[in-house]
Amino acid sequence: MPDRNTLLTVDKISKGFNLGPLRQLVLDQCSFELEKGRLTVLIGPSGCGKSTLVNVLAGYESVDAGEVRMMGEPIYGPGADRLVVFQESALFQWMTTYENIIYGPTVMRKRSRAEIHADAMQLLDKVGLTEFKDKYPNQLSGGMQRRAELARAMIANPKIMMLDEPFRGLDAMTRDLMQEYFLKLYEERKQTVLFVTSEIDEAILLADRVLIMSNRPGHIKHTMQIYLPRPRTAEIFTSPEYLKYKQESLEVLHAEAVKAFSAGSKAAADFLAGYAAQEKDLNTPQ
Repeated sequence: MPDRNTLLTVDKISKGFNLGPLRQLVLDQCSFELEKGRLTVLIGPSGCGKSTLVNVLAGYESVDAGEVRMMGEPIYGPGADRLVVFQESALFQWMTTYENIIYGPTVMRKRSRAEIHADAMQLLDKVGLTEFKDKYPNQLSGGMQRRAELARAMIANPKIMMLDEPFRGLDAMTRDLMQEYFLKLYEERKQTVLFVTSEIDEAILLADRVLIMSNRPGHIKHTMQIYLPRPRTAEIFTSPEYLKYKQESLEVLHAEAVKAFSAGSKAAADFLAGYAAQEKDLNTPQ
């Protein structure tokens, strides 16, 4: 029997693409669990299989070996209990911000229209879009569209919400703002979240637990429990505890990037250059 706090179990899954000499193993013996009400962040080298793993958990891809279980039951396809927010905007262009947000629960017909409306208006307020509720996606900035997507995901209230690098491509100021909005929403609603990122600072800021993936074929190389107090703000970046978590994660990621670099990965070379710069920053007296 699964632990009552465990919502999702990933049990030694492997996944590859293509056949014969072209076959590429992307995930290999990957295992971990997602616990109810916790924010788990997945981070790893570029190309290690993070997005493939999200697609497997969502039910969009099948596995070659192993099993994914939701509350003890095997997953064989997509379900309303799991929702994914992708890197690209998926807002309906012909709907207003408000209409986009209420679309999911309206179609599901499990809640009254009054309840849906009240929840939508509260979320619009939380993400700072009340004044833009009647605007269409092409009238919103990139950051506003991301906020609308967050609200649309939250109102659906899935058992597990997965976000695949949702703030990628945003400028630094907008990304910081999105992290702030997301933290407030999570800390108020305590939904179970798997958040995928390539940014160490973002991972530590958001997470209750950080899962660090290995180089391809990906598996969970290292797990960090993050005991920084909530609510959190960017002020944690100067704390000794945060610096310890960052050093620990950098060392693991550096070892994996070296392997990828040896295999000719350009992304790994970029990471190693960035690692050297961050090592210098960490060792510079504050």
